[in-house]
Amino acid sequence: MVLTMERCVATASSLASSAGNERIFILLTRRVIVRPARSALALAALLFLSAPAFAQDTPVAGGTLIYLEQQAHTILYPPAGGFYPNGGVLNQITDKLTWQNPETLAIEPWIAESWEVNADATEYTFKIRPGVTFSDGTPLDAAAVAANYDTFGLGNKDLKQPVSEVLNNYERSEVIDPLTVKFFFKAPSPGFLQGTSVIGSGLVAASTLALPLDQLGDATKIIGSGPFVVTSEVIGRELNLTARADYDWAAPGFEHQGRAHLDAIKYLITPEDSVRIGGLLAGQADVIRQVQAYDEPQVEAAGFQIFAPPTRGVNNSVVFRPDNPLVADVRVRQALLHATNAAEIVATLFSENYPQASSIIASTALGYVDLSDKLTFDPALSAKLFDEAGWTIGPNGLRQKDGVELILSAYESLPQPQNKETLQLVAQQWLQIGVKLEVLAGDSGSRTVDDLDPLKTPVSPAMVGRADVDVIKSQYYPKNRDVLRQLGGGSDKVKSFVDDKLNGLLEALTSEPDTAKRLAIAGEVQAYVLDQAYAIPIFEEPQAFAAAPYVHGLAFEAVGRPRFYDVWVAR
Repeated sequence: MVLTMERCVATASSLASSAGNERIFILLTRRVIVRPARSALALAALLFLSAPAFAQDTPVAGGTLIYLEQQAHTILYPPAGGFYPNGGVLNQITDKLTWQNPETLAIEPWIAESWEVNADATEYTFKIRPGVTFSDGTPLDAAAVAANYDTFGLGNKDLKQPVSEVLNNYERSEVIDPLTVKFFFKAPSPGFLQGTSVIGSGLVAASTLALPLDQLGDATKIIGSGPFVVTSEVIGRELNLTARADYDWAAPGFEHQGRAHLDAIKYLITPEDSVRIGGLLAGQADVIRQVQAYDEPQVEAAGFQIFAPPTRGVNNSVVFRPDNPLVADVRVRQALLHATNAAEIVATLFSENYPQASSIIASTALGYVDLSDKLTFDPALSAKLFDEAGWTIGPNGLRQKDGVELILSAYESLPQPQNKETLQLVAQQWLQIGVKLEVLAGDSGSRTVDDLDPLKTPVSPAMVGRADVDVIKSQYYPKNRDVLRQLGGGSDKVKSFVDDKLNGLLEALTSEPDTAKRLAIAGEVQAYVLDQAYAIPIFEEPQAFAAAPYVHGLAFEAVGRPRFYDVWVAR
């Protein structure tokens, strides 16, 4: 494609001189659109990046990392960290009790030096590392850990702080001594240990826990124990972090210990894909998130790094709300499943970093079962199922029943990669079988309200990352994300739909202490969701980042959120 910019950096020397506030000003005041790698800009970038400094192997202390984020964070209450822009901040300013090794998925020590779990996973005891403090100077001791988990596990109605979706059957905490805390559960909670490692379990100071939820969008009020602290924020536009000089309690498995290499991190909210790519290639940014698959070739051709860590959870899918009578019949949902050509979607819109889904959870997820045989693209079977359900082709080519045409709607999900284009391609495929899918704008003012009403949104995109089988419950259970919109869930618009069998399986999944039995239940849930055609998995979603060649040490937690603690730059 041929792309332009209002004013570009034309030479390697001018690129090298773009630094500090000047490069930020250029980025924010120009519409930067990049040419292919053979353009003058990319060639200049290649010349600039071939300097000997970029071959340096010894970590360099200091410098400010410029990080371009597609979307602004919303609420930084740790259990809300599942939204990737939120997690991308919390991962730098909070620590967790444990760390999940992204290579092995093993749970390793961090703020907790050790732990014990009883036989039925109803009691967990943690020994806390001595000498850890929050950035306000208060101790991160057993009492602080207990206060965090009592809030996350039970919620706080007065402050409108909800229960964390990763904590199941939580009852209470008990401080045994200043560095020992014990947790009790009403029923087995085998996923709790892994839950202590996730972004939703980031530990914060008492002053943060005391704030109402509606104040926790202000990053300056989030007091953690992490390697960086928030120094300033322009809400919705810019966030500035500085390294904590006395930080000395990184997880033992991290690449280095002590203070972070960087002096600071500047987050700039940059919604336009072309501006993020342009800023990176022009040397005005160091790391960017949400690199679209179609931009990967030009980024790599210019000598920059692409990272696509997996999210290891529930795949990027289309889900149905069966409370809507149009999709209440399982045969209709099955017909739409078999009318969906996921292979075409992946081949058309994505790269090898986005594997086609073969179950509702990723092939890299714990408990995964290959169910490709339930996900076949079969237009003939689709037509047969529609006919059996009484939906026949009408005079205008759409299927109809009792005078009602089969017209569905879905809002695009802005955080998901190329979601609008994905839904539009699904719409084209469904139209071939006589079903119209209307794709609505994800930034619509009515989106949040409409999404709670199955009559207005019978179809929805969905995904969630977590490297534990409890993630399936997080997605489908009515008291968690409730993507199917069940009676008794998060919406008062649901009239009658509830699936007691599914909910029973989900409760069993998160309460079974025997690992083999728990994984067997996970397989049963995956098969059941597809047999009921509640979801149409499309692809395994990574988090896609790009970085300049002089950026070293960029790492990610087990479900793809960035960790800047080990990062160093050698410009």
